[in-house]
Amino acid sequence: MWMKTVFWGLLLFMLVATTMAVEYGARSHNSGPWSWCDPATGYKVSALTGCRAMVKLQCVGSQVPEAVLRDCCQQLADINNEWCRCGDLSSMLRSVYQELGVREGKKVLPGCRKEVMKLTAASVPEVCKVPIPNPSGDGAGVCYWAAYPDV
Repeated sequence: MWMKTVFWGLLLFMLVATTMAVEYGARSHNSGPWSWCDPATGYKVSALTGCRAMVKLQCVGSQVPEAVLRDCCQQLADINNEWCRCGDLSSMLRSVYQELGVREGKKVLPGCRKEVMKLTAASVPEVCKVPIPNPSGDGAGVCYWAAYPDV
């Protein structure tokens, strides 16, 4: 029952993320507030080590210790520019894929597919109630890149 709830929740998040991407033209990275998050301009990407651990645990269906959740949420909240939070989560996710030698369509960890890990990472702002730019106006949500296959 719990997994069905998580599945439907993630599916709902994907629909919201897709709507956001279309509404705001999220695929354009050459201008706008997100351009401040470019490492080429001197921005330091956060490693998000707590989120890294949380995403791995959630993806395989393990219980996430309260301390890990708290660390992840604090690390995400410490990113001062809310436009950079999803970009840093995306960078963290790519580094996990690289560390594990993941290719398209492969399992990331035993019991965890790449697509599930991506949706789990994209929903971290919602889980932590840390604001990211989104059209719903509630200040939390799912990172827009969850709707795209290349992340």
